[in-house]
Parts: sequence; C-alpha cells; structure tokens
Amino acid sequence: MNRMTVKPAKGRAVPDPETGLLLPAQGRDVPDDTYWRRRLADGDVTTTTTTTNTEEAANP
Repeated sequence: MNRMTVKPAKGRAVPDPETGLLLPAQGRDVPDDTYWRRRLADGDVTTTTTTTNTEEAANP
C-alpha cells in the first residue's frame, strides 16, 4: 500500500486510527487511504514534502 507523510494543520488535533492517539505535531508516515485523503480534503492535515533520490530507491 502507498504511504504519505502528513501533519496536522495549524490549530487541529487529528485522531490517528493506527495508533489510537492524536497525530503528532511533527507529522507521521500514514497509509494513503480514504481516511487520510478525507482529512486532506477537509483541511485537517497537510502533506509534508520528503526528498527521495529515485535512483537510490530503484537500486536499494
């Protein structure tokens, strides 16, 4: 399953169904599923940009 990194939008507290706790302020890697897509659409979370060297990812 694809994953993405999200963090709560400013002033938001977002439950994380995987951990049963609130999403940490620094964000977390989460599944790219309908729950997190809905949180993005509602403005509850934002995605964070992570830089990945695609060449290194292709040749581990």
